[in-house]
Amino acid sequence: MISKRLTPFIFLFFAVSFTADKPSVGTILDSLHGVEVYYNGPFDKTYGRNVTRDGYNLGLKYQCVEFVKRYYYEKFNHKMPDSYGHAVHFFDTNIPNESAYNRFRGLYQYRNGCTRKPRVSDIVVFKTEGINIFGHIGIISKVTDTSIEMVQQNYGTKTRITYDLKKIFGRYYMDDKEVLGWLSRN
Repeated sequence: MISKRLTPFIFLFFAVSFTADKPSVGTILDSLHGVEVYYNGPFDKTYGRNVTRDGYNLGLKYQCVEFVKRYYYEKFNHKMPDSYGHAVHFFDTNIPNESAYNRFRGLYQYRNGCTRKPRVSDIVVFKTEGINIFGHIGIISKVTDTSIEMVQQNYGTKTRITYDLKKIFGRYYMDDKEVLGWLSRN
Protein backbone atom coordinates (compact mmCIF):
# COMPACT_ATOMS: atom_id res chain seq x y z
CA MET A 1 0.00 0.00 0.00
CA ILE A 2 1.26 3.48 -0.87
CA SER A 3 1.69 5.97 1.94
CA LYS A 4 -0.75 8.93 1.84
CA ARG A 5 2.27 11.23 2.23
CA LEU A 6 3.82 9.84 -0.97
CA THR A 7 0.62 9.97 -3.04
CA PRO A 8 0.98 13.66 -4.08
CA PHE A 9 4.61 13.05 -5.11
CA ILE A 10 3.66 10.00 -7.16
CA PHE A 11 0.86 11.96 -8.83
CA LEU A 12 3.27 14.80 -9.60
CA PHE A 13 5.81 12.35 -11.03
CA PHE A 14 3.22 10.84 -13.40
CA ALA A 15 1.78 14.24 -14.36
CA VAL A 16 5.24 15.55 -15.27
CA SER A 17 6.19 12.30 -17.02
CA PHE A 18 3.17 12.37 -19.30
CA THR A 19 3.31 16.09 -20.08
CA ALA A 20 7.06 16.71 -20.24
CA ASP A 21 7.19 16.09 -23.99
CA LYS A 22 4.29 18.45 -24.75
CA PRO A 23 5.22 21.86 -26.16
CA SER A 24 4.07 24.98 -24.37
CA VAL A 25 0.97 26.79 -25.61
CA GLY A 26 1.75 29.08 -28.52
CA THR A 27 4.75 27.05 -29.71
CA ILE A 28 5.04 26.92 -33.51
CA LEU A 29 4.51 23.31 -34.62
CA ASP A 30 4.39 23.67 -38.40
CA SER A 31 3.67 26.16 -41.17
CA LEU A 32 1.88 26.21 -44.50
CA HIS A 33 3.00 28.72 -47.15
CA GLY A 34 4.64 30.80 -44.42
CA VAL A 35 1.63 30.82 -42.06
CA GLU A 36 2.44 29.22 -38.70
CA VAL A 37 0.48 26.51 -36.91
CA TYR A 38 0.54 26.92 -33.11
CA TYR A 39 0.12 24.44 -30.28
CA ASN A 40 -3.10 24.97 -28.32
CA GLY A 41 -2.88 22.45 -25.51
CA PRO A 42 -6.28 20.97 -24.58
CA PHE A 43 -8.67 21.37 -27.54
CA ASP A 44 -11.26 23.29 -25.51
CA LYS A 45 -8.88 25.99 -24.21
CA THR A 46 -8.56 29.49 -25.64
CA TYR A 47 -6.07 32.26 -24.96
CA GLY A 48 -7.78 35.48 -26.00
CA ARG A 49 -8.96 36.78 -29.33
CA ASN A 50 -6.53 37.31 -32.20
CA VAL A 51 -7.35 40.54 -34.04
CA THR A 52 -5.37 42.06 -36.93
CA ARG A 53 -3.98 45.59 -36.83
CA ASP A 54 -6.88 46.76 -38.98
CA GLY A 55 -9.42 45.28 -36.53
CA TYR A 56 -10.38 42.07 -38.36
CA ASN A 57 -11.30 39.19 -36.04
CA LEU A 58 -9.17 36.10 -36.73
CA GLY A 59 -10.67 34.07 -33.89
CA LEU A 60 -9.70 32.62 -30.55
CA LYS A 61 -6.06 31.66 -30.05
CA TYR A 62 -5.10 28.84 -30.95
CA GLN A 63 -8.23 27.20 -32.26
CA CYS A 64 -8.57 25.63 -35.74
CA VAL A 65 -10.71 28.55 -36.97
CA GLU A 66 -8.01 31.06 -35.98
CA PHE A 67 -5.41 29.28 -38.15
CA VAL A 68 -7.71 29.03 -41.17
CA LYS A 69 -8.80 32.67 -41.01
CA ARG A 70 -5.22 33.83 -40.38
CA TYR A 71 -4.04 31.75 -43.34
CA TYR A 72 -6.64 33.30 -45.69
CA TYR A 73 -5.94 36.79 -44.35
CA GLU A 74 -2.15 36.53 -44.65
CA LYS A 75 -1.99 34.58 -47.92
CA PHE A 76 -4.92 36.13 -49.83
CA ASN A 77 -5.81 39.27 -47.81
CA HIS A 78 -9.27 37.69 -47.49
CA LYS A 79 -11.65 38.96 -44.84
CA MET A 80 -14.74 36.86 -44.30
CA PRO A 81 -17.97 38.91 -44.25
CA ASP A 82 -19.02 37.04 -41.09
CA SER A 83 -15.84 36.92 -39.00
CA TYR A 84 -17.40 34.88 -36.17
CA GLY A 85 -18.62 31.32 -35.72
CA HIS A 86 -17.39 27.86 -34.89
CA ALA A 87 -15.77 25.61 -37.48
CA VAL A 88 -19.03 23.83 -38.35
CA HIS A 89 -20.63 27.22 -39.12
CA PHE A 90 -18.21 27.79 -42.01
CA PHE A 91 -20.26 25.41 -44.15
CA ASP A 92 -23.72 26.73 -44.99
CA THR A 93 -25.96 23.65 -45.05
CA ASN A 94 -28.81 25.81 -46.40
CA ILE A 95 -27.06 26.00 -49.77
CA PRO A 96 -28.83 23.18 -51.62
CA ASN A 97 -26.49 22.81 -54.60
CA GLU A 98 -23.32 20.77 -54.74
CA SER A 99 -21.50 24.07 -55.24
CA ALA A 100 -22.49 27.70 -54.72
CA TYR A 101 -21.28 31.00 -53.28
CA ASN A 102 -21.23 31.12 -49.48
CA ARG A 103 -21.93 34.81 -48.75
CA PHE A 104 -21.09 34.48 -45.03
CA ARG A 105 -17.51 33.44 -45.78
CA GLY A 106 -17.05 35.18 -49.14
CA LEU A 107 -15.97 31.88 -50.69
CA TYR A 108 -17.35 29.19 -52.97
CA GLN A 109 -18.67 26.13 -51.19
CA TYR A 110 -18.47 22.56 -52.49
CA ARG A 111 -20.21 19.59 -50.91
CA ASN A 112 -18.28 16.38 -50.29
CA GLY A 113 -19.24 14.35 -53.34
CA CYS A 114 -19.30 17.17 -55.89
CA THR A 115 -17.79 17.29 -59.39
CA ARG A 116 -15.02 19.75 -58.47
CA LYS A 117 -11.82 18.21 -57.14
CA PRO A 118 -10.49 19.82 -53.94
CA ARG A 119 -7.43 22.05 -54.43
CA VAL A 120 -4.45 23.23 -52.41
CA SER A 121 -5.50 26.10 -50.07
CA ASP A 122 -9.16 25.03 -49.95
CA ILE A 123 -10.73 24.92 -46.47
CA VAL A 124 -12.06 21.50 -45.38
CA VAL A 125 -15.05 21.69 -43.02
CA PHE A 126 -16.01 18.84 -40.68
CA LYS A 127 -19.32 18.45 -38.89
CA THR A 128 -19.61 17.98 -35.14
CA GLU A 129 -18.70 14.61 -33.66
CA GLY A 130 -19.11 13.19 -30.17
CA ILE A 131 -18.07 15.71 -27.50
CA ASN A 132 -16.78 18.10 -30.18
CA ILE A 133 -19.82 20.33 -30.70
CA PHE A 134 -17.83 22.90 -32.68
CA GLY A 135 -16.71 20.87 -35.72
CA HIS A 136 -13.22 21.24 -37.19
CA ILE A 137 -11.52 22.91 -40.17
CA GLY A 138 -8.14 22.84 -41.86
CA ILE A 139 -6.36 23.85 -45.06
CA ILE A 140 -5.56 21.47 -47.90
CA SER A 141 -1.79 21.39 -48.41
CA LYS A 142 -1.43 18.63 -51.01
CA VAL A 143 -3.71 16.88 -53.52
CA THR A 144 -3.02 13.74 -55.54
CA ASP A 145 -5.37 11.53 -57.54
CA THR A 146 -5.97 9.36 -54.49
CA SER A 147 -5.34 11.49 -51.39
CA ILE A 148 -5.52 14.87 -49.73
CA GLU A 149 -3.17 16.20 -47.05
CA MET A 150 -4.64 18.77 -44.68
CA VAL A 151 -2.87 21.11 -42.25
CA GLN A 152 -4.72 21.82 -39.02
CA GLN A 153 -4.35 23.62 -35.72
CA ASN A 154 -5.71 22.50 -32.32
CA TYR A 155 -5.44 18.77 -32.88
CA GLY A 156 -2.76 18.15 -30.29
CA THR A 157 0.65 18.09 -31.95
CA LYS A 158 -0.67 16.40 -35.11
CA THR A 159 -0.65 19.21 -37.68
CA ARG A 160 -0.97 17.16 -40.87
CA ILE A 161 -3.37 14.40 -41.73
CA THR A 162 -4.00 12.53 -44.97
CA TYR A 163 -7.41 11.43 -46.24
CA ASP A 164 -8.22 9.14 -49.12
CA LEU A 165 -9.75 10.90 -52.12
CA LYS A 166 -12.14 8.86 -54.20
CA LYS A 167 -13.67 9.65 -57.57
CA ILE A 168 -16.94 7.82 -58.09
CA PHE A 169 -19.03 8.48 -61.20
CA GLY A 170 -17.28 11.82 -61.74
CA ARG A 171 -17.74 13.02 -58.15
CA TYR A 172 -14.98 13.60 -55.60
CA TYR A 173 -15.26 12.34 -52.06
CA MET A 174 -12.91 12.88 -49.15
CA ASP A 175 -13.21 9.52 -47.42
CA ASP A 176 -14.35 10.65 -43.98
CA LYS A 177 -18.00 10.62 -42.94
CA GLU A 178 -17.52 13.85 -40.98
CA VAL A 179 -16.44 15.96 -44.00
CA LEU A 180 -19.20 18.35 -45.04
CA GLY A 181 -17.20 19.79 -47.92
CA TRP A 182 -14.67 22.47 -48.78
CA LEU A 183 -14.55 26.21 -49.37
CA SER A 184 -12.46 27.91 -52.04
CA ARG A 185 -11.68 31.30 -53.50
CA ASN A 186 -12.83 30.01 -56.93
